[in-house]
Amino acid sequence: MNKRVMIAVGLLLGLVAILLVLMPEPVHPVRVGDMAKPISLPTLQGDIQGLPEGKVVLLNFWATWCPPCRKEVPSMVKVYDKFKDRGFEIVAVSVDKQRDDVVKFVQEYGMNFTVLHDVNSTFSASYGVFRFPESYIIDRKGIVRQHIKGEADWMKAEFSHYIDKLLDESVSSQPSKL
Repeated sequence: MNKRVMIAVGLLLGLVAILLVLMPEPVHPVRVGDMAKPISLPTLQGDIQGLPEGKVVLLNFWATWCPPCRKEVPSMVKVYDKFKDRGFEIVAVSVDKQRDDVVKFVQEYGMNFTVLHDVNSTFSASYGVFRFPESYIIDRKGIVRQHIKGEADWMKAEFSHYIDKLLDESVSSQPSKL
């Protein structure tokens, strides 16, 4: 092999090695049975917040421009009102670019639960979310128990009974099935 070819191959291998080092880690979507990934996002008031611990959490990814998201929000408000006094929380993560759009939407729909703003979709991407709405039901131990893709009527018996069962579980008990 001639010297020029060896130098070219060496440079090419060096370039490939540099690119591999600089590439971001692959995104591993969160699946049922995984621990919920920690978050740190701003509320609409600007406070940084994460997922609540020791509570059953409905983690919902949504956007104001998403028609199915708009359709499911009223049932989210109702299910939150039904279970909030028993250790149930909703964390709704908006991927909208404009904070003012989110504030207006939250007021219009009476969203009385935690709304976080993922303006760059960083957290959503870390969960593997790219369609909206997408939701995760997380138990008191922080384990993802359900992953729901698309719009849901949260007051339907199947969801309401499931949330009720999770709320009745102590932190040390076995998981229930939907």
